[in-house]
Amino acid sequence: MVALKRVCRFNVWINPVFDARLRAEPDIDLQIGDLQGPDSALKALLEQAHIFHVSPARDELPRRWHVTDELLASCPNLLAVSSGGAGFDTVDAAACTRAGVAVVNQVGGNAQSVAELAIGLMLAVSRKICVSDRLLRTARGFSRESLMGHEIGGATLGLVGIGHTGKAVAKLARGFDMRVLAYDPLLSAEEIRARGAEPVERAQLLAESDIVSLHCPLDDTTRGSFDAAAFAAMKPGALFITTARGGVHDEAALAEALTSGHLAGAGLDVWAPEPPPLESALLKLESVVATYHTAGVTHEARRNVAAWGAEQIIGILNGVTPPRLVNPEVWPAVLERRARLLG
Repeated sequence: MVALKRVCRFNVWINPVFDARLRAEPDIDLQIGDLQGPDSALKALLEQAHIFHVSPARDELPRRWHVTDELLASCPNLLAVSSGGAGFDTVDAAACTRAGVAVVNQVGGNAQSVAELAIGLMLAVSRKICVSDRLLRTARGFSRESLMGHEIGGATLGLVGIGHTGKAVAKLARGFDMRVLAYDPLLSAEEIRARGAEPVERAQLLAESDIVSLHCPLDDTTRGSFDAAAFAAMKPGALFITTARGGVHDEAALAEALTSGHLAGAGLDVWAPEPPPLESALLKLESVVATYHTAGVTHEARRNVAAWGAEQIIGILNGVTPPRLVNPEVWPAVLERRARLLG
């Protein structure tokens, strides 16, 4: 008799292609836990689960359901944790590796969507689109010249990180005849060039870029890396754009750089926490265009990550190496445990 393969997710919104794909597999039992129900019911599901498909939204998923050493200790059958997005902020990957549990994400599935919003933020800030919209709806007596902005065409764009999303941004930027610089310590100069940018050190990027756009992960090497010193090193009048993660940039230091006039504007999709408090200094500045971590939230991107997630889960349960494995060193141990649990 073939063992039933158990997949658990919670009842947060997901594109329906995920559930449909898994339920098309006769040997997979998909269970959906109710976050508004008793914790005991969710714990019981996780205790039996072979795969936990978890929301990557760190400020939306209650902390007790983040994947930590403590949670893993209560999940003896768990083979893999699957993030429902490109990031995995709710998953302690090192803890999973210690427990012999694979971690997979859906990196690249929302790259085009994030890249488009990054370009959109550049345009909105540089051309004062949101300021114009607010004034036209609420006031009269202002001139068109008071809303005069700048073209992004021909500007120098500095990308901090040129992975899946950064590469997509570089491609779009070429359509505006922008000079694209990139700093990415994880890639060779040759690879950065192949992805459509001129490789530079971080200091040169900050000094020469008219627009700095962040596309790096949040980890111990990037947390707080855009602080007062980094903003001071940027070109006077430059724009700061981020669709990366809240916590990479210091919000108070950014507000000061904008208030002082050193920076001309910012487009911010990510915050710490999310959403930011209404009294946030950044939200009070007209030079800031603010969005609610929606860069990757499009119908196309959400369908991609749901479809990719389902396919990776099916592959893992069948012993196939997943294409977006965060901790590949654990895979041999996962295969051994899979053989014991599922035969």
